[in-house]
Amino acid sequence: MRKKILFICMGNICRSPAAEGVAKSILKKKGLSETVEIDSAGTIDYHTGEPADPRMIAHAARRGYNLNSLARQFDPEKDFQHFDYIVTMDDENYKYIISLDEKNKYRDKVFKMTGFGSNKSVNEVPDPYYSGNEGFEIVLDILERDGINDHSAPRKYGNKTLHLKLEQRIP
Repeated sequence: MRKKILFICMGNICRSPAAEGVAKSILKKKGLSETVEIDSAGTIDYHTGEPADPRMIAHAARRGYNLNSLARQFDPEKDFQHFDYIVTMDDENYKYIISLDEKNKYRDKVFKMTGFGSNKSVNEVPDPYYSGNEGFEIVLDILERDGINDHSAPRKYGNKTLHLKLEQRIP
């Protein structure tokens, strides 16, 4: 059965499309593109239908990533049921997504991106929108080194464990 991962940030134009692009690239290199569905969304609808921020597209392209998705807003009616894993970029978005699950039916599907890396000093993927070129590079560094990579450590979230190792099928 094909697993489905949804990456979430606020506007779906910087961090979550970058995570989507990095994940798709790793899966393609490993020959696993058909085994995992990857998508991204935002918690707000301000940028719906827009491509990723041109600065994020440029920084990602320099590292070989293609960011070609269009922004959309998280749809709790569909996305909670459709996706196996909902991975947020920061505390604010994590809390917001959890708050949309009023009956606590899907809480075990929601994770923070930085929960997968071994670097305990990185707590969030910071929003680069107002931080200049360095901010976009930091986001990509975190995604590659501390989030989506070929050696991410399994993480416990209460009674649930998720292995975000894209060189293997996600359990």
